[in-house]
Amino acid sequence: MKLNSLISDFSIFATNEEKRILKKLQTPIKMSHLSDHEQLRVESMIRKSLVKKIGFKDPTVVINEKVTK
Repeated sequence: MKLNSLISDFSIFATNEEKRILKKLQTPIKMSHLSDHEQLRVESMIRKSLVKKIGFKDPTVVINEKVTK
């Protein structure tokens, strides 16, 4: 039996707090404009591939297109 036939939909778990931040990141926003707590959450969301970081010095973060389905 193939794994694809067992899993019909694959989604990455996001907490309520992460979902609130994802709504805020619908448009690109500079990382420096977020609070320290939000920056920590965004870093964990980057590792989960929920958010993309663009740039190195004062990066911009935006929601990943694959999450907006």
